[in-house]
Amino acid sequence: MNLNFNNINLKTTGLPEQFPKDTLPQIAFSGRSNVGKSSLINALIGRKSLARVSSAPGKTITVNFYGIDKKLYIVDLPGYGYAKRDDSERRRWSGLVDSYLTKSPSLMGVVQLIDMKVGPTTDDITMLDWLIKMEIPHIIVATKSDKLNKTEYEKMLNALKTHPYIGEDIPIIPFSALKPTAKEKIWSEIFSMCKM
Repeated sequence: MNLNFNNINLKTTGLPEQFPKDTLPQIAFSGRSNVGKSSLINALIGRKSLARVSSAPGKTITVNFYGIDKKLYIVDLPGYGYAKRDDSERRRWSGLVDSYLTKSPSLMGVVQLIDMKVGPTTDDITMLDWLIKMEIPHIIVATKSDKLNKTEYEKMLNALKTHPYIGEDIPIIPFSALKPTAKEKIWSEIFSMCKM
């Protein structure tokens, strides 16, 4: 599948009724605040600053749709688990994300990001559990893989492979924004989930 990354349209939405109404396949990117979603999306698209890397993680509560070459959407969900959010912001986050994940007929799969140095957090496990129960296809991208030495890397990769909420058939792809060599593998999994 060839995509023209110069042909990208961004739609930022803060309300469910603003979500795109067309039928292009959508792949959502999910993860905790500061896990590296923006860096991953920029690396995949080959842009340095299309997805903004926030200096204040968890501040923006929007769902961003990157329409790529009129063929598919990369959907950037707001990060979860940010401690400084007040209750009203948490409710807004939950309502917006729940609306997207449960009511988007074009959602084909989820790229679930997990910080490879931290490992799955309680919020990550909640998300993985939900993806399993809803039978939504997903892959794991283990970010910040460059932060570990070889021993730590192998230990964490094995821990992810044997985690009770990560099935044996779920692809796990280590990723570093500094050396984005895993791009092709991630795109291959995205195309597979989109049946392209």
